[in-house]
Amino acid sequence: MGQDFWTYFWVVGTFGTYIAIALWARASSTDDFYVAGHDVHPMVNGMATAADWMSAASFLSMAGLIAFLGYGGSVYLMGWTGGYVLLALLLAPFLREFGKFTVPDFVGDRYYSTAARLIAVVCALFVSFTYIAGQMKGVGVAFSGFLGVEFNTGIIVGMGIVFVYAVLGGMKGITYTQVAQYCVLIFAYTVPAIFISLIITGNPIPQLGFISNVKGEDISMLEKLNTVVSDLGFLEYTKTDKTMVDVFAITGALMFGTAGLPHVIIRFFTVSSAGAARVSAGWALVFIALLYTTAPAVASFARLNFIDTVNESTYIADGADYDAEAAAIVAAGGKPTPKWFKDWEKTGLLGVEDKNGDGVIQYRAGPENEVTKLDRDIFVMANPSIASLPAWVIGLVVAGGLAAALSTAAGLLMVISSSISHDLCRRTFFKDMSDKDELRVARASAAGAVILAGIMGMNTAKLGFVAQVVAFAFGLAAASLFPVIVLGIFWKRMNREGAIASMLTGLISTFSYIYYFKFVDTDPANWWFGVSPEGIGFVFMFLSLVVGVVVALMTAPPPQDVQDLVEDIRVPGTRTSHGIADEGMAPMPAE
Repeated sequence: MGQDFWTYFWVVGTFGTYIAIALWARASSTDDFYVAGHDVHPMVNGMATAADWMSAASFLSMAGLIAFLGYGGSVYLMGWTGGYVLLALLLAPFLREFGKFTVPDFVGDRYYSTAARLIAVVCALFVSFTYIAGQMKGVGVAFSGFLGVEFNTGIIVGMGIVFVYAVLGGMKGITYTQVAQYCVLIFAYTVPAIFISLIITGNPIPQLGFISNVKGEDISMLEKLNTVVSDLGFLEYTKTDKTMVDVFAITGALMFGTAGLPHVIIRFFTVSSAGAARVSAGWALVFIALLYTTAPAVASFARLNFIDTVNESTYIADGADYDAEAAAIVAAGGKPTPKWFKDWEKTGLLGVEDKNGDGVIQYRAGPENEVTKLDRDIFVMANPSIASLPAWVIGLVVAGGLAAALSTAAGLLMVISSSISHDLCRRTFFKDMSDKDELRVARASAAGAVILAGIMGMNTAKLGFVAQVVAFAFGLAAASLFPVIVLGIFWKRMNREGAIASMLTGLISTFSYIYYFKFVDTDPANWWFGVSPEGIGFVFMFLSLVVGVVVALMTAPPPQDVQDLVEDIRVPGTRTSHGIADEGMAPMPAE
């Protein structure tokens, strides 16, 4: 049985499972739709959190970036790993003890302010839509490769799938769907890595194969890769052309942005208590580590195999009989363009130009490079084909890439729909709205968000690769939401004026910098302090913190009951398990 059979087998089988789970766990109340009824087991929630966390940026893009940026791409690995630890230890248990559905809900009640809630909604929507644009690009990459269609067509197909299980199932359906998606994506990521590690180094453990000698040679895999890329004029794999300031800033933006990401934080509200949130966070870290420790190996294997199969290969034109042309080239002692390369050319994400007219592909640094289009987001999915692995493995990876992209897209859609239906409508503008009406609005909001996210995903080319687009979302979260969350938990003197000033400062400054240096002035020489748009959120996070503290000290302290609330949420068991105690929260003061 060929590759097409196995690809359809895995994709249809896994997607049938996801949709069946969504229908089985269909939300019947707002409690089910927003927080899965607060009764998800910590280990199950840890697995769902890992799937939510390991998006298309982790599964598809991170290894691709590391493959072609080498050491410079490791900032994504370090930032996202460290950020999850920060979130799990510093914020998650306290937010769960507070007991609210959403981050804007926390901000609105902690800062006793409708204006603060509305600004938090705006911040959450900016972050979520920026993040989901990257996920939808990942969906497009996965579906276009699977179906052999144009990139935008792939996104449209993915939109339809997300619509079914996110809009119908809500958080309850998404939680159990994400458990299945985690199993698929981790299996799809590690199995090819084991195969390729065995082929290149003879070591079945990718994490060890990454630092082992190449099979049959007295040289380590990384040393060989350094030699190969430097001979072609590229920077050595173990070096970076980023400044240390920018490396530090990007890592910091990814770390602290993690702690402000609404779609990850909301997962800790699906368990029964703050203690369960801690256990859930621990399980999630274990599940996340399985993929993150494998990514550097996947990246280095992909780069080595790509160069070996593509460079100096004889190009086979579109429309030609591939098998006949390839056989003739081999008979003449040449190396034909690999079949996987021709397959990915159809998507528009890979392309060549024969600049010297010799019919041979030159892949090297500088103007002689004939690989004119090379989307790095394709490489995890292309890796099994590059390494000539069995057809069932290739199909499995397609299913894994789709699971990674769609799991996070669904979590982000929940943030968007809950921000609109719960925080804007029920908590702000229509306070007498019934549960039934709120659920209708939530589903309509999710449906609208799917369409808008798809349109944004089709227009991510100017922003960069999936991981880079996602990095912008992390920077926005670090500068706008992280300061008010951490100060709201650990400093009872922080007030609504300080929170409003802090969020506005972080959101406006970070968004303006990203927009200016991605669309107006694209010369890196003009970056402030040498910090890229991906890392600027870390710089403006400190500005946001300082502005918030200064404004808070210059204005009246929060009411005493709010200060008591801050003390309470740091003591386990003093709040109710399903929200703020009715008698513990004073009415919101007028502004």
